Amino acid sequence: MTEHDEVAQPALAGLRVIDASTLFAGPLAAMHLGDMGAEVIKVEHPRRPDPSRGHGPSKDGQNLWWKTLGRNKRAVTLDLSSAGGREAFLRLVETADVVVENFRPDTLERWGLGYEDLSAVNPGLVLARVTGFGQVGPYRRRPGFGTLAEAMSGFAAMTGEADGPPTLPPFGLADGIASLATAYAVMVALHARERTGRGQVVDLAIVEPMMAMLGPQITRWDQLRTVQPRLGNRSSNNAPRNTYRTADDRWVAVSTSAQSIAERVLRLVGRPELIDEEWFATGSGRAAHADELDEAVGSWIAARTRDEVVAAFEEAQAAVAPIYTAEDIAVDPQLQALGTIRRMEDPDLGEIAVQGPLFRLSEADPVLAFTGRAHGADTDEVLAELGYDEAEIARLREEGAA
Repeated sequence: MTEHDEVAQPALAGLRVIDASTLFAGPLAAMHLGDMGAEVIKVEHPRRPDPSRGHGPSKDGQNLWWKTLGRNKRAVTLDLSSAGGREAFLRLVETADVVVENFRPDTLERWGLGYEDLSAVNPGLVLARVTGFGQVGPYRRRPGFGTLAEAMSGFAAMTGEADGPPTLPPFGLADGIASLATAYAVMVALHARERTGRGQVVDLAIVEPMMAMLGPQITRWDQLRTVQPRLGNRSSNNAPRNTYRTADDRWVAVSTSAQSIAERVLRLVGRPELIDEEWFATGSGRAAHADELDEAVGSWIAARTRDEVVAAFEEAQAAVAPIYTAEDIAVDPQLQALGTIRRMEDPDLGEIAVQGPLFRLSEADPVLAFTGRAHGADTDEVLAELGYDEAEIARLREEGAA
């Protein structure tokens, strides 16, 4: 380790983020910021913790999703609708750079914690408001879960087999995409603060980042009055592109977005004559002949084991990937080389594996300081930092405010 490495701080060291959101989009955004060194304080209701603490699998009564989602976050309980909770929250906001919340529109305002109230004590505050449909419009007060965004963004309509129903993902895809957009929006607002000295409100509707990932569907409808059909694992933009079963009953995925890759694949599988077809010269032309291309590629793959297929594609410099489960991910040498999987000490479960931060920085290591904390574990400590003495903390507890 060099002297420079010893003194280097995480990229977001000195940034304080209050995570007052629940479930996934907001808490994930705060997690991403915490991974880069921001100090994150998780604020939950004293009697109604973040429901994500009860989602997914558990071991020995410990929720495994929360161990990751709550990492690097000190856990505080405050009832923001109470007078004491409101006062404590305003004191906390005075010390913060960012608040992430996902209450229904007008809820913070009803509690006297709208942006006017927050910015009165901290003009530089960035308030990230993450809801299903945004702060304005006829749907603004609807419950806004990621599933609804996956439905209304166009994703479900174009996902699934051609003769099957619209298909939703079996995980929080829209929330995950929205979390990245929220973290990005927060950094944009903080950069603007460097110029103006003022904070601002980020209004993020979960449906919009999801929609942005789906290609030019809006422009296509505007100009052509057509929509993308459901194609299963195929693509409307190129072929061959599908999942294929191997001789040892495993699966691989093949992509040929680049013309040169498509040509390499067809030479590899022994069908070079197809390259000379006029339609083969464009991705859309190949997509129109997906049946023929799938038969050529699929039959070749079906006669070989997964390892043989991957080795042959790699030698031919063609694009293939084995279809992994978590069991495969845990031992993949490339992911090990990247440090994708990290091991953390957890007070309840001992050493646990987690997916680490989303990227690496050459000048500052990400931070994985501790796993998700128990509900309210740090309330007394944080309130003391804000100037509350033991008697005042006890009073807040008696009132149900903390």
